[in-house]
Amino acid sequence: MKEILSLYPMIKGTIWGGQKLHTDYGFPNNEKYGNIAEAWMLSVHPDGPSVVQNGVYRGKTLAEALEAEDKSVWGTHNADKADFPILIKLIDAYDKLSIQVHPDDDYARRMKIGNGKTEAWYIVAADPGAELVYGVKRPTAKEELARSAEDQTITEILNYVPVKAGDAVFIPAGMLHAIGKGIFLAEVQQSSNTTYRLYDYNRPDPTTGGPRDLDIDKAAEVADLRIPTADFSPRGETETFAGGTKTLLTACRYFRMTRLLVDGEFTDAADETSFVSLLVLDGEGTLESGEQTLELKKGASLFVPAAHGRYTLKGAMTVLETRT
Repeated sequence: MKEILSLYPMIKGTIWGGQKLHTDYGFPNNEKYGNIAEAWMLSVHPDGPSVVQNGVYRGKTLAEALEAEDKSVWGTHNADKADFPILIKLIDAYDKLSIQVHPDDDYARRMKIGNGKTEAWYIVAADPGAELVYGVKRPTAKEELARSAEDQTITEILNYVPVKAGDAVFIPAGMLHAIGKGIFLAEVQQSSNTTYRLYDYNRPDPTTGGPRDLDIDKAAEVADLRIPTADFSPRGETETFAGGTKTLLTACRYFRMTRLLVDGEFTDAADETSFVSLLVLDGEGTLESGEQTLELKKGASLFVPAAHGRYTLKGAMTVLETRT
């Protein structure tokens, strides 16, 4: 694969979705819900594949494009992986999300449900007073967790943490969590769509009219109930280069998430170890690489194949960079 791929997301609406992805990013509202809760910006997952907008694979899903290529475009870090490793989303929480948890790899593979789900959030914007759920605030047994979900007292044991724009939130598999009302974020995660809901405030399912499905027993089984440290500051120091700055937000064995602030011309490269995802969160500009020039605006999502080499970002942009 010689070209850098420009991607269009799969759009998803829910009962808690908002309008920012429509009004600020220009994506169409989901017809059923009249909102956009999530835009799956880089995805090969069958529940929401992103689509290539340029070049020889124009109109194909990213999964189809990657299947047509040698696996080397994933990078050597992914040579032993059976499945493409990550999925990247933009999420607009007009209302709070359910209290939920994701399984780890061992549990997921034992249950034959694919990968586990470790994820990280970069808070793009947050209303004053916005907060999220991040684990429990006191020692809790699994039996108590299940019982509190059933009798609807679970909010009394959860750890609520305020957040602001620029925070980086790492959520390992097993961590109880929920995005709060008024938060807009970018999410980098393992390529999985397995979520176990514990509690959803008795909100009705818009399709059935009854309560939304819960997975209390499974959630209690996979939950890690150790009290977490809620430090949402970026993991790395900000590095300054000609034409921009680079800040490591968080890193784990599945991905490295970095914020680029481009002001002028910023040159980087994709080596043989990993592909690079570039997601424009704000601003506009161009990407130039060889004979290829791509116009970029808010919401642009690019897949740079491993070993592609150098590329230059020009303009004034905030870009989320992800590598594996």
